[in-house]
Amino acid sequence: MVLFESTLTLVLVAIVLLQVSRRLAIPYPTMLAGAGVVVAALPWAPDFAIDPHLALALFIAPALLDAAYDLPPRAIRSNWLPLLALAAIAVVLTTAVVAWAGVVYAGLPLSAAIALGAIVAPPDAAAAAAVLARFVLPRRTVTILKGESLLNDAVALLIFSAAVGAASDKTTLMTMAPQLALAIPGGLLLGAVLGKSHVIVSRFVAGTLGGTILGFVMTFGVWVIADRLHLSAVLAVVAFAMTIARYIPERQSALDRVHSYSVWEAAVFLLNVLAFLLVGLQARAIVGRLDPAQFWHALGFAGIVTALVVAVRLVWVFLYNRVLNLIVRLRGGRGQAPTFAQGLVVAWCGMRGLVTLATALALPAAFPSRDVIVLSALAVVLGTLVLQGLTLGPLIHFLRFAPDTAFDKAVSDTRVTLLDAAAATLDTQDGEAATLLREEYRTEREVAADGKHPRAVLEVHQLRQQAIIAKRQKLATLRCSGAIDDDIFHMLERELDWAELASSPPDRFEIVES
Repeated sequence: MVLFESTLTLVLVAIVLLQVSRRLAIPYPTMLAGAGVVVAALPWAPDFAIDPHLALALFIAPALLDAAYDLPPRAIRSNWLPLLALAAIAVVLTTAVVAWAGVVYAGLPLSAAIALGAIVAPPDAAAAAAVLARFVLPRRTVTILKGESLLNDAVALLIFSAAVGAASDKTTLMTMAPQLALAIPGGLLLGAVLGKSHVIVSRFVAGTLGGTILGFVMTFGVWVIADRLHLSAVLAVVAFAMTIARYIPERQSALDRVHSYSVWEAAVFLLNVLAFLLVGLQARAIVGRLDPAQFWHALGFAGIVTALVVAVRLVWVFLYNRVLNLIVRLRGGRGQAPTFAQGLVVAWCGMRGLVTLATALALPAAFPSRDVIVLSALAVVLGTLVLQGLTLGPLIHFLRFAPDTAFDKAVSDTRVTLLDAAAATLDTQDGEAATLLREEYRTEREVAADGKHPRAVLEVHQLRQQAIIAKRQKLATLRCSGAIDDDIFHMLERELDWAELASSPPDRFEIVES
């Protein structure tokens, strides 16, 4: 009960702080990090430990699905080189440098040092996205950062699993290579098969709460099944998400989609809140167990790890940036190379978040040097969220990127094409209704061709919104006076909700984290 009360307290604090973060352009994970530590330090906060396997499944599986659903395989293929540099090489380099520091400065066993490196290696895209969404950046830069957030999680978790297995089973990483060689393709195949199965089964529960719940059951189920079969649960969830993202939107109703997206976004956000609280609680217990000398030594080492994590990313991204620019120049300008400003933004988008917290929680209780690792992971999360999270926005302002209109133009062109397809259905229709609708489509097409959203500028949609407001006021009056019952009120309220959505620009009702 005490844990539940602490969670409620943190959720309430998070809701308040999110309003502050939105107004001050601060990434919401930065606010959550501070709130989690403060709530965990309250006198009534409980001591709590979570099962390691549960921590990975509970926190990682939904986060992976959320990221992989929005990243099609073609985006990976078209940006394979920068994604390889960031999601694979950068993670391996960070893991290696942190592991070296763990062995040399903290005296950690090699497996524990590698586990620490894998824990702090992957940046969290949610923290960067909370800032980047407020700016118009080059489209390719944003795509690469999104792709990195997914693939670096997969690489880091594979290294983490191997290191924990080596420490627990008294084996070496080399002896686990054959198992990993089977786990990787096996996980991908399992995820794809279960994704196809989900697409088929979901048709029978469409339009029901069971359909939304099935999404959670399947996501966690994919992780559990892959884990039981000793396959890569991470890659299984990634393959599952990409499979359903490819096939299910065409078979899903608008109501199911709106409901599913809102539930998933709320669930992932709530898991962020819970992860910050649980790590804060564990850090509090660890600090209580350490004597002052041990505490200051662990804190100093945590500072070294934080500095190394930031420095390795900066050095590697700038090295990649300059080498790629040099290659393009040697080839006579053929090819596309990122600018120095793009490289600087990518290098500074290194905030750590949910994955680092979840993997720290997933360490077994008897894992070597667990206390030092958990404290270091929390310090890296707090340090990067404060240092980079609070300065990323001003940095983007300072760099003054030229507007990238490629995305807006593609949206406008596609919107015109859709309106043409809609108008074509009326070619064989006569009558006053068809004539009015053809005229409305023609007007909307002219607005869309200018790069604007018809619902944002056309007077007819503005008049519809005014009429909906009047309907809402009258409906509320009828309810308050007792002229209609609540069931009538709620049914008509739902109709007005959809009518308002239909006559409003899509970004007006977008649900965001902050």
